[in-house]
Formats: sequence, C-alpha cells, structure tokens
Amino acid sequence: MYGISNDIEAAAKILENGNLVAIPTETVYGLAANIYDESAVKKIFDLKQRPLFNPLIVHIHSISQLSEIAKNIPDKAMQLANAFWPGAITIVLKKQNRIPDIITAGKDSVAVRMPNHPVTLSLLRRLDFPLAAPSANPFGCISPTKAEHVKEYFADKLEMVLEGGDCEDGIESTIIGFEEDDAVLYRLGAIAIEDIETIIGQVVVKNKSESSPEAPGMLLRHYAPMTKTILVQNVDEAIALNTGKKIGLLLFSANLNAEHSFHQELLSTKGDLKEAASKLYAAMHQLDRLELDLIIAERLPDYGLGKSINDRLQRATEN
Repeated sequence: MYGISNDIEAAAKILENGNLVAIPTETVYGLAANIYDESAVKKIFDLKQRPLFNPLIVHIHSISQLSEIAKNIPDKAMQLANAFWPGAITIVLKKQNRIPDIITAGKDSVAVRMPNHPVTLSLLRRLDFPLAAPSANPFGCISPTKAEHVKEYFADKLEMVLEGGDCEDGIESTIIGFEEDDAVLYRLGAIAIEDIETIIGQVVVKNKSESSPEAPGMLLRHYAPMTKTILVQNVDEAIALNTGKKIGLLLFSANLNAEHSFHQELLSTKGDLKEAASKLYAAMHQLDRLELDLIIAERLPDYGLGKSINDRLQRATEN
C-alpha cells in the first residue's frame, strides 16, 4: 500500500525485499534501492524512465564504508569527504569490482556520497547494504523537495515515501571527480565551487554532457517544469515580449511592481543564495501547477550558489 510514512523499520523491510522507497536527503528526495540487487536497481530506471547510460549515486552512512565501494582513493577525495560529509558533495572514484555495472552505466568509476539527513542516515545504519538513489521524479522533471512532490509524481506506483520534511539545501549535490591529477567538477550543486577550492585548490569545470555522462546530472535538459520556461536577465523586457500570455514569474529577491498581476514566486527577500536554493524546486512545482503559458525565471547573481541555481534554471530551459 502506497503511503508517506515515518516508519524506518518498514522502509528497511521494503528495501530488503528488493523494492523501492523514496528517501529524504538534505538536497532532494531520492528513489532508493539496494545497490547489490540488480533487479531492484532496474526498477529505479523503469519507474523514473531514466536512460541506463546515466549512472546513479551510491549513498553510505560513514566514511569508513567508502573502501567497500571505491578503490585507489586520492588524497584530495579524502580531504573533501572529511570536510563535507555528511553533506551535499558526491565524489566520483574508481569502483570496487563488486559494484554492479547497472549502477555505474558500465563505467569503472562510481559516484558516492554520505547524505546529511538524520532519517536516511538512520535507515542506512539499519541496512546491510548502501543505497542507490537518484532523485525521486520522472526523468528530466523538477526534483522533489517534499514528500508530497514524490506522491504527486508516482501515485500508487511506489510502496513508501519516507517522510523527512522539506529538504534543507533544496538542490542536488555537487559532484567532483578526478582525472589524472586534476579535480573535476561534473555537476554544480548545493556546495559552492568556491568552498570546494578552499579545501583542495583549483577545480576544472566540466559540467555538461549529452551522450555518455561521467556522472549523474550532466544532461543538458533536466530539472524541467512541464510549462515552457525561459531564463532572462531582464524580467520586464521578457514580459513585454510575451503580452497576452498567462505568465508566472520566478524571482530572486524582489517582487515586480504591483501593476503586474502575474503570479510571482520569490526565492529570498533577503537576497540569500542558500535560502533561494532551498526554495527553488518548491517554487517551480508551484508555478507548474498553475496551467500557465510561460514561466519567466530571473537569472541570479553568478557566484557561489547562484551559479548552481542558474545551472538548474538553464537546464530547465534547454530545448
């Protein structure tokens, strides 16, 4: 029976039986399965309609588990794990042979993170296996940051959503890998690149791929509403170019003048980028429910988490 539940023990039993549970993290809700049960992992791809060439992230409960998943771990990777785990950074490493190819899209590398959410950490400690968990949404759609978002997407197709409240960070993890001696950023995310560079020095940005991504979340169109969305620097100008349309506005820190009767979603009245990130997907979900002709999204300042938010908005508008 489908439901939103706080029952960690029931969630563990579902996972042990080879089925899926949606789990909360600090970034977004994930669609979880036992990484060693290939038929269970295949259910993730089937339910999400996710292409098999797009790898998954493995979730663990402690740094000590990392050697079970990965080998030949660079010093910089351990520096990142010690600095940011539990937290919103995913590290791509050489995989142990026991990791099934379906997790890694046949590559010899695996993406790993330790989520910073008490409910999911408790679940992971209860289990004898790590969890694969991409975002709990149909492939390409807006990521879920509330249990209700998952329920809206999957109705009776999912046995349980484990309740964890609203996701605090609100956008996906930052993904870092290593190519020879270089640290490489594969996906902008909830930890700013500037914060990462204070730990390990300069990072090479390699943030998009269409055919054979090195890491999850690199495809050009992703995180997208059903409603046509455009990303602009000048919102007033975009409104003027779209007269006669039913428009919704996704704005950073200031509402437009009262003369505009459009529905407006404001990400942070204080101009706080962390708050804006935490509210981004919930605001996009809200706008997408309104049967609009167009969503006009305002480009944020392009530094810190503003880069990550702009990245998500850009992918929501790629054609």
